[in-house]
Amino acid sequence: MKRHILVSEKKAAIAAIAQALDFPGWFGQNLDALYDSLTDLSWLPEGEYVLVVPADLDSSVADVLRDAAKRTAESGDRKIRVIRTER
Repeated sequence: MKRHILVSEKKAAIAAIAQALDFPGWFGQNLDALYDSLTDLSWLPEGEYVLVVPADLDSSVADVLRDAAKRTAESGDRKIRVIRTER
């Protein structure tokens, strides 16, 4: 599944990612919760989930995405892949 995240500011980007991946209602809307949710995804079918994000994405969100993608690539049946692009 491929989802485009069109915002670069931290709070808006976290919300857009949560919406794109249909995070559960208990999602905490912060970086720790973002990482935890991205490395779980148990509410979604198995497979690869691709997030296309702007090149100017907030660096703290980009770091979480990078770390989560690395973690899911190493283990798990739900993987995150991140593509950074110009809008």
